[in-house]
Amino acid sequence: MAAKNTMSPLNLPYTFTQFMVDLYGERGAAWVENLPQLVADCAARWGLDVQAPFPVLSYNFAAPAVDANGRSLVLKIGVLNRELLTEMAALRCYDGRGICQLYAADAEWGALLIERLQPGAMLLEVADDEAATTIAAQVMQQLWRPLAPDEAALFPTIADWGSSLQRLRATFGAGIGPFPQKLVETAVALFTDLLATASAPALLHGDLHHYNILRATRQPWLAIDPKGVIGEPAYEVGAFIRNPLNLAQWPELPQVLARRAAIFADILGFPRQRILAWSLAQAVLSAWWSYEDSGQGWEDALRVAECLADLWRET
Repeated sequence: MAAKNTMSPLNLPYTFTQFMVDLYGERGAAWVENLPQLVADCAARWGLDVQAPFPVLSYNFAAPAVDANGRSLVLKIGVLNRELLTEMAALRCYDGRGICQLYAADAEWGALLIERLQPGAMLLEVADDEAATTIAAQVMQQLWRPLAPDEAALFPTIADWGSSLQRLRATFGAGIGPFPQKLVETAVALFTDLLATASAPALLHGDLHHYNILRATRQPWLAIDPKGVIGEPAYEVGAFIRNPLNLAQWPELPQVLARRAAIFADILGFPRQRILAWSLAQAVLSAWWSYEDSGQGWEDALRVAECLADLWRET
């Protein structure tokens, strides 16, 4: 079922509405059709003046908004799924420490009302990669916190995430399709070994990279869009190390990856080899998720994984 090639009353880009239909089928089409009413309901409930959505939308609707007190906010609405629920739970647990503040949420509506970070420039705009990596490490240090058992039960674990690599073999009939066999076997073995020797678990952001760290006013840099996952903190660095999206095309890729691993090891105190191992395993996992979701974008992640494998074997 395809979305109509027209603009909705919210002026949503066709690429976004079509993506939601491609991703969720008839459920996505119904969500797109109902979205204007959902935005109106949120505006009425929370006393919001909702402005035009941000120009780039991915998996969720997001628009700047202002409440009756003049606070600058972001209204975020998505098709209800576990990831949206864990984002709400993670924001509640972090309570604004190192990350945007959650002001309100409705699980039934799939809606979140969060602090708008301003000026809001992405860490991507910091051209000095060493400085950007240092900033990311400092944000990470603010986020990690242990959880009580009842809190931890709200989130998946990094073991849960890693187990999805088993679907790769099932998809290709016990094979691995276009994925290099040695790389996949290495990633699976690393997940097993690293989980068996993991340090004490904490609540992790789960997707902390250049696009999810923004300039702010109450602190110089704050995070947005947590996935919410339980695991050892060393796991967190993997998302940053394999980003931004065009990283695979950087001519100095090996040097960049090695430098980032060294900076994280120095600031965070994790062994460099463990950082490289987690980053390698995650790069393969990320490639698989991209293949599974859309069949696109996985080649670059594998290129980064191959480079990380070379560095890891050298240590």
